[in-house]
Amino acid sequence: MTTIILDNVSRWFGNVVAVNDVTMSVGPGVTGLLGPNGAGKSTVINMMAGFLAPSAGTVTLDGQPVWRHEAIYRGIGLVPEREAMYDTVTGWQFALANAKLHRLPHPAAAARRALDTVRMTDVKDRGIATYSKGMKQRIKIATALVHDPQVLLLDEPFNGMDPRQRIELMDLLHTMGGDGRTILFSSHILEEVEQIAGDIQVMVAGRHAASGDFRHIRRLMTERPHQYRVRSDNDRALASAIMAEQSASGVELVSGNGAGPGHSTTGARDTTVALHVQATDVSQFVRALPRLAARHGIRLYEVSPADESLERVFSYLVAR
Repeated sequence: MTTIILDNVSRWFGNVVAVNDVTMSVGPGVTGLLGPNGAGKSTVINMMAGFLAPSAGTVTLDGQPVWRHEAIYRGIGLVPEREAMYDTVTGWQFALANAKLHRLPHPAAAARRALDTVRMTDVKDRGIATYSKGMKQRIKIATALVHDPQVLLLDEPFNGMDPRQRIELMDLLHTMGGDGRTILFSSHILEEVEQIAGDIQVMVAGRHAASGDFRHIRRLMTERPHQYRVRSDNDRALASAIMAEQSASGVELVSGNGAGPGHSTTGARDTTVALHVQATDVSQFVRALPRLAARHGIRLYEVSPADESLERVFSYLVAR
């Protein structure tokens, strides 16, 4: 089991504090690192990779300090956000050079395997200067995989990739995470993080804001009312029953005709399609709802969380 642990880690540059007293653990599987620009994500990744020393605290891999530990570097692959490559060489030459720098016993075989993994074999003899941004991203990933590391750190790896390339990379990360590798990637594309990351780590203003499954994080935010979408065969009667029993702090009738919440343009025909319910006490609400429906003879069609998405959780954390 390969685990990276940051223990009360801080990093400052002069008077600027980039990372402030962060403690987090990243184990096998795929973990997404989220945060707005300037949150400290790249600084955290560079400290995990051993390219940057913490100003305070420790960064360890399986209990061993990462900083200035050459043996540990051989088990880590890094894909930096910046395109620090040699445009005068081909993709093959770049991958082969990295295999030789790792002193691998069969560098050519390792380079071919890495290029095949990211589907760059067909263009390996082209100069890097001729590659698109997405292709350059894939070559960087190949060089990070050339020594078959157990830990892979990727800083905004989806930048510049077209939809097909993003899907292929998502599948690759998902497969490697399933094989037991420890993978951490930062991304500002929440949909991709939601699809492949088993856990998330959230950075805000240099601090560690949250970690774990985003649904679990949302449920821990007890200071924010939980929002539910409810559909039934009599939404108006159900809304009245919920408010009368004080099972929720607010209930909104949502109209299907675009005229606004609870409004019907026909007068005789109810066009309401759903209720949006704000529940401050989730356990009380989920117990009371079926009881209220049964008491009033109302059939429930749908009860689903309306704000239990990664996008909503992230917006809540950043707004704190």
